[in-house]
Amino acid sequence: MPDIKVVGIMAKPGIPHASAILPELVAWLKAHGVEARLDEEAAVYLNRAGVPRAEVPDGTQLVIVLGGDGTLLSAARAVAGREIPLFPVNLGGLGFLTAITLDQLYPELERALKGEQRVVPRRMLHGDLVRGGEIVKSYEALNDVVIAKTQIARMIDLDTYVDSQYVSTFKADGLIVATPTGSTAYSLSAGGPIVFPAVEALCITPVCPHTLTNRPVLVPETSRIEIICRASHNEAFLTVDGQIGEPLRQDDHVVCRSSQHKVHLVRPPKMFFFDVLRQKLKWGER
Repeated sequence: MPDIKVVGIMAKPGIPHASAILPELVAWLKAHGVEARLDEEAAVYLNRAGVPRAEVPDGTQLVIVLGGDGTLLSAARAVAGREIPLFPVNLGGLGFLTAITLDQLYPELERALKGEQRVVPRRMLHGDLVRGGEIVKSYEALNDVVIAKTQIARMIDLDTYVDSQYVSTFKADGLIVATPTGSTAYSLSAGGPIVFPAVEALCITPVCPHTLTNRPVLVPETSRIEIICRASHNEAFLTVDGQIGEPLRQDDHVVCRSSQHKVHLVRPPKMFFFDVLRQKLKWGER
């Protein structure tokens, strides 16, 4: 990793104690000869102007993310395609991905400036919305791509194919295509498996399926997953990482495959995947 001269900072808005954290952090970076480049949300805490989140990674060698997993998901899409590590500090709630605590902030930054940080790659998911045979929108996701119903008490029909092989027409409240990283998010809530991050797979998880034998399926990372929405116009919605998306029309195709991009996450040196599961899911200790 190159010497760190410019650090991006992205922050979740509306965190009361962030008004004390941000000025201290920027001052600490300046004292170490590092320039800070803030997004608009982070800049509010210092009463100054920032730049749009998508522009924060430009010219940076590290991006600090202050917030919860939602803020990190947004940051991951902003840096997608660039070899810039994300330094996620948990100021939110559960925090599966934002594993660095406030107590660890400066010791871990010291390690990063020395090039001693532990960085783990996470593969992203690419999704295309195909309408009338044309790609009308493309997305990058760290967690998942979801098709869900919009009407109360009405299921939707979703024809699903893996590598052109017909899987099923799911009659359900929705369907989730999740990465291993996203396996502990919405997919887990819908009954999907926990997938170790290094496993090269994608998970297809139906949401409240009408046929109770419709269960989550793991497919190879190389698979092309195609979902055809049979619901009427605007009765289904496409959501990416639970944050962005758009209404679907009847016969829209959503095509998912592993992205060419990876996100590089800075992790505490002694915290590993099962440590996170025990801590966040309250699994029993020995």
